[in-house]
Amino acid sequence: MATETQIEVVMPQMGVSVSEGTITKWLKQEGEPIARDESLLEISTDKVDTEVPSPGEGVVAKILVQEGETVEVGTVLAVIAPEGAAAAPAQEAPPE
Repeated sequence: MATETQIEVVMPQMGVSVSEGTITKWLKQEGEPIARDESLLEISTDKVDTEVPSPGEGVVAKILVQEGETVEVGTVLAVIAPEGAAAAPAQEAPPE
């Protein structure tokens, strides 16, 4: 069943003592489709360098943290929207 809700991509906890990570490379850009578990970005911490998979499928609607930025665990990095939602944002009807 398809979902119509946006999915937030957050900085994962990569170890008990790891409290932050640096975005080293985005593998997808805004507007590009992405599948669940497909690699979305690369991060670097003081313990490990790794790729972060997408938590869901859809379209990369918004990248909130740029390459080179260091953020705390739990920070929202990007938003994934359902297919078609990012390309056709809802518009309010003009008052009559």
